[in-house]
Amino acid sequence: MAEQEIDAAAIMGGLYGDGIIGCQGAFSPEWADRLAADVWRVWERVKDKPGGALPRGPHRFYVEVSPEDIGGFVDIATHPWFVAVCEAVLGRDYRIVEVGFDIPFPGAEDQPWHRDFKSPPETLEGRRLNSLAFNLTTVDTRPEHGPFEIAPGTQWDDIAGAKDDMFPDRSLWGRYEARAVQKLPRRGDISARSALTIHRGTANRSDEPRPVVVVGVDAPDGINAHHHDLQVTPEYLETLPARVRDHLTCRVVERVTMIEQHHVIEGLLQPTY
Repeated sequence: MAEQEIDAAAIMGGLYGDGIIGCQGAFSPEWADRLAADVWRVWERVKDKPGGALPRGPHRFYVEVSPEDIGGFVDIATHPWFVAVCEAVLGRDYRIVEVGFDIPFPGAEDQPWHRDFKSPPETLEGRRLNSLAFNLTTVDTRPEHGPFEIAPGTQWDDIAGAKDDMFPDRSLWGRYEARAVQKLPRRGDISARSALTIHRGTANRSDEPRPVVVVGVDAPDGINAHHHDLQVTPEYLETLPARVRDHLTCRVVERVTMIEQHHVIEGLLQPTY
């Protein structure tokens, strides 16, 4: 899949319209299995450490990692679809600011409808997206896994006055439930979305966890790097091709340590009943 074969108009139409697009079969299932192995290796390392795995609701956690922890990071960052989406929406000087993973374990409940952060003026007033989140599942998602649910087109909603400007009042939930679309990606698929599109994780009624890797990307005027601490060692940085290295917003450290997270989203810890 060459970058020139990817329709920028379709990318823009999807992300400015529904707020989410996908690329099926971007990688092989075996590649996704290796990604899953990396996720579980990091999980075992950080799960019991303060700030290592932050709750995102009952039996649901988010972990930030270094690109060095994810063996397939370069594959993701150089995939023609990933590059084309970033350039079309965020411009050629896009910045990779976050790598992490979300795990809804069995027993995870429905999250409240929300966006991942307050809508910036560039979007709310200027009607321009200046950040994207890419998701890669590590399992073949089934309805009982508690799929990601999104309300298309709601990245433009003005919910000023809502809790943290992220959690629309319950009186508005009917709007999102009426629009709701559940996503059932398979291993090897990749999606891109505006994190401002109203969404939620749903209840995991299965007996399996559903890990999802997340890569956050900003336009040059995006500020999401302020909430993250992407770290790499000099040795790792040297191994990266320029087309990846030149797009990283990161801190160069002698040794990568556990990324202690501070971006607690209190609203996700509240019950939805």
